[in-house]
Amino acid sequence: MFEVIFQLMGKITNYLRDIFFVFLLLVCQAQSEESGTPKDLALMAKKIRPSIVVITQEGREGKVVGTGTGFVISEDGLIATCSHVIGESRLIKVRFDNGNEYKVEKIFASDRKLDLAILKINEAGLKPLQLETEKSSEQGMEVIAMGNPQGLEFSIVRGIISGIREIENQSLIQIAIPIEPGNSGGPLMNDKGKVCGIINMKSAITENLGFAIPVNNLIKIKDTPNPVTMDNWLTIGKLNPAVWQIKMGADWRQRAGRISVKERGAGFGGRSICIYQKQTPDVPYEIKVDVKLSDESGAAGLIFESDENDHHYGFYPSGGKLRLTRFEGPDVLSWSILNETESENYDSGEWNSIRVRVEEESILTFLNGKKLFEIKDKKLRNGKVGFAKFRDTEAIFKNFKLGKNLAPREPSIEIIQEINSGISQILENKNDSTAIKNLQKKLPTSQRLIKKKIKDLENSINSLKLLNEKFHREDITKKILQELQKDPECDLALCALLLAKYDNPEIDIDSYHNEIVRMGDDLLTKVEENTDIQTKISLISKYLFEDNGYHGSRTDYYNQSNSYINEVLDDREGIPITLSIIYIELAKRLGIEVKGLGLPGHFVVFYNKNDERQMIDPFENGKILTKADADAIVKDYDRTKTSEDYEAADNKSIIQRMLYNLKGISIDNKQYKDAINYVDLLISIDPNDAQERLSRSILFIQLNQNEDAKVDLEWLLKMKPDGIRIERIEELYKRLN
Repeated sequence: MFEVIFQLMGKITNYLRDIFFVFLLLVCQAQSEESGTPKDLALMAKKIRPSIVVITQEGREGKVVGTGTGFVISEDGLIATCSHVIGESRLIKVRFDNGNEYKVEKIFASDRKLDLAILKINEAGLKPLQLETEKSSEQGMEVIAMGNPQGLEFSIVRGIISGIREIENQSLIQIAIPIEPGNSGGPLMNDKGKVCGIINMKSAITENLGFAIPVNNLIKIKDTPNPVTMDNWLTIGKLNPAVWQIKMGADWRQRAGRISVKERGAGFGGRSICIYQKQTPDVPYEIKVDVKLSDESGAAGLIFESDENDHHYGFYPSGGKLRLTRFEGPDVLSWSILNETESENYDSGEWNSIRVRVEEESILTFLNGKKLFEIKDKKLRNGKVGFAKFRDTEAIFKNFKLGKNLAPREPSIEIIQEINSGISQILENKNDSTAIKNLQKKLPTSQRLIKKKIKDLENSINSLKLLNEKFHREDITKKILQELQKDPECDLALCALLLAKYDNPEIDIDSYHNEIVRMGDDLLTKVEENTDIQTKISLISKYLFEDNGYHGSRTDYYNQSNSYINEVLDDREGIPITLSIIYIELAKRLGIEVKGLGLPGHFVVFYNKNDERQMIDPFENGKILTKADADAIVKDYDRTKTSEDYEAADNKSIIQRMLYNLKGISIDNKQYKDAINYVDLLISIDPNDAQERLSRSILFIQLNQNEDAKVDLEWLLKMKPDGIRIERIEELYKRLN
């Protein structure tokens, strides 16, 4: 079900985007007709949109620090913009309206004085804008501009040329157009859609005044390029090529004694290598580095005996395991995994020290000072060492060392015991000066053991937090099940509040429950003794959507807050099912039996009148739905059914549907642990739900919790439920063994 919902979400997002763009075009068209601009302005705007790009530059920390606009001026990938948009020595990317993103291959031409730059990307078949070569810009000429002001990408605005000004010995076009950050580098076009200028700055005096660089300056630098390759452009964090050589792409940087890598490599599996250029010692020798991965599903670590191309060994964490691989070519068919093992000594998500000792006929591996395994292999020798990364991994390396013997020097047991004793004394009395002085005498061993103690305490705290969370979720699960068992007398509002408390233990359920009661009491004061049902329904809609401002969440639909009834009450914003719950509860307090109706992709409510459903859409401010309206919603998903094929939703199915929403949002955000919590509750509500058993097993596999996954797969193999392809389950189970 949720996949269908997300497919619809994508359609709706694209539809809204297109509607918004059409709206902008219609506004421009209406304005143009009033002022005499050609009526095909809307078509012109639609035509130029594929030629406009968002340009971003990264700062020293690897984060986006600047955004501007550019536009295509040649089919083979030339992009025009302002020089200040691309900064100095920054990594630059361009993104088109269709979502395609490219790294800049080189700075084709630039002129700081003119504030112009032309970028080159590796793409062909682009749609360039035409440059005006004949008609000069004149005062009073009507123009349009397209850019990305304040992050509002691909926005269009119309204005006029108010004059030609000389500023710092440079001619600039003065335009009566509101210019904002992000517009810089965008095209200024005449009524024929030809570029007559490049927007470069706004007036400091008034909001609706800006300046553009005449297009003849752009033509000048295009005809006399001064190209700079990105290797020469990127100086911030650039690795010294005399020390490190990068092969197969990716973005390798250095800062504060650390080397970082991100972006997918050009090699098979996203492989990229960074090779240390200094001489490797004769065997035996050792290499060591501390590495930290942003995502444990990725892989990054040491390489050695490299021919500076496709042949080398690699020792690295991958998927929470430690792997030793021999690479003898460009793809997986020439790769051999020599060993792969799990280790309780591996610290997931933290820094881990990996070390390799290369001997004449064998390779020894170490993790955090402890030996992992030894492999007899001498196929590759006399090569260089370095780093490798795979897939979309982002990784950081520090404390790289190459030498004959890098084994850490361990202090004696007596010294370790003495230091640990001192640490314990300080934990009991932080002002114990004697213990502090004794620890200071034994640096850096004291520091290393203090860090270990901190880690141990953090692990203990985390274990207690997880235990406390487990107790909390089990308690809330029990309360939800007890309440659902009372159906049809179940308190739906209480169940929804308990579901919110499942994720947020701090929620005061009584306070929010009393708020719903208060709202019901408030409504009762507006109802006269003989008020009919239809009038009461109208009063509920007016009370919620007009008097109190409750509304459907349109711009933030998939925010989890919309599924927490307490936050819907706080913000008066929700999705169909949470707004429907409030509607049902208020109707109950007025003595009306309003029920939920779970149409595909949309939840509504209804009451019966003369044995016919009277449907209401709380998401649409209490809009009355005809049968044709409801059938149309159904037809978008299943043309063989009508709304009458859907039964009223009981309280159990309403809570389940809320959980499906929360689970789906978590999966979409790759928050698999949260998703498992929701599946746990779904299975507690319905222990025979085979689809959720399968879902949970797959989530466990995503988290490399294969033993937990096998428990659910074994249940499926034993029960053989309908709708589950048992042969596929058997295959999956075998892969985990």
